[in-house]
Amino acid sequence: MAVTVTAVFLTLIGLALFGFGSQLVMLGGSFYYVLSGLAFLLTAVLLFKRNRAALHVYAVFIVATLAWAVWEVGFDWWQLGPRGGFIIV
Repeated sequence: MAVTVTAVFLTLIGLALFGFGSQLVMLGGSFYYVLSGLAFLLTAVLLFKRNRAALHVYAVFIVATLAWAVWEVGFDWWQLGPRGGFIIV
């Protein structure tokens, strides 16, 4: 039950990030949010299938997010927090 609820939650987050990220790209913004939406959706699909690869996909996503955030703002904690805090929680 908990896995299904988590998968539904990740699906909703993924759809929102993909949709709003697409709008951001059309305005000349970062592709990160589209890619993060796809990562959330892929993780959700794997969770629905009860595939353990979901954990690996999400782990790679977290590392990629950290790399993107450090590349974008450096090691300033106050700017890194909003870029990675939600994903870690």
